[in-house]
Amino acid sequence: MMKVDDAIVYGKSKVHSDLAKMLLADLMDVNSLELLTMLDEEVEEDVFNTYKYRVDELRKGRPIQYIIGTVNFCGNILEVNENVLIPRFETEQLVENTISKINELFPTGEFDLIDLGTGSGAIGLAIKKKMDRANVTLLDISEPAMEVAKRNANNLGLNVKYIINDMLENLSNKYDVIISNPPYIKNDEEIEDIVKNNEPHLALYGGVDGLDYYEKILRHVKENINDHYLIAFEIGDTQKEDILSLIAKYLSNYNVECLQDYSNRDRMIFIYN
Repeated sequence: MMKVDDAIVYGKSKVHSDLAKMLLADLMDVNSLELLTMLDEEVEEDVFNTYKYRVDELRKGRPIQYIIGTVNFCGNILEVNENVLIPRFETEQLVENTISKINELFPTGEFDLIDLGTGSGAIGLAIKKKMDRANVTLLDISEPAMEVAKRNANNLGLNVKYIINDMLENLSNKYDVIISNPPYIKNDEEIEDIVKNNEPHLALYGGVDGLDYYEKILRHVKENINDHYLIAFEIGDTQKEDILSLIAKYLSNYNVECLQDYSNRDRMIFIYN
């Protein structure tokens, strides 16, 4: 029977060493460092066969997050599959900065928040996990995506609401906080093959200029925000000025801030009153 060390050697001959160890560690229900203390332990035949299949899927260009089926986002282990976008590190910064802004604008008491285009539920669930006083609603147009979000909420033991809808179209509810990481890639923009060939295009592309969903949200947002509000967006790093123009087109008497990510790129916009 094959040992862990032999399985790692096999994986490293096909894919990057770190990825090979991650795939095997997940199957052995340990982390990659623990795996290295188990080199002489045996790997069951069915486990090794699954491992070989996973290595082959990785070589074909399937993201490791979809192969393993989970991702760590803001300390929460979330289910992900081909129906939802894989949450990015930059979006963790959106969550962190939004929480800071909420504490500044709504320092006490409950508040109502909606996560538009929620996908796996990553943003809304991360905020709910850190702020129990948040009444969180997850919204997405995709029913398969919402099923993933529901499972994630259940796995995390979080009580949230769900709405299947096209952003704010014909939605009458009002919220204190509206947050969204909408699709913002231009239709003809070149992106990595691993993203283009695997992740849902519905969650990636935002029209000719990448701005369709920001306009769709902002066109209706006055009907869905309370007098005292916060709107938080993740944006593409070249979209700041265009989105500021859209905000001015649809809103008045507001404050706006644009924050940069750790790479000093404009990636978050906060609108508040």
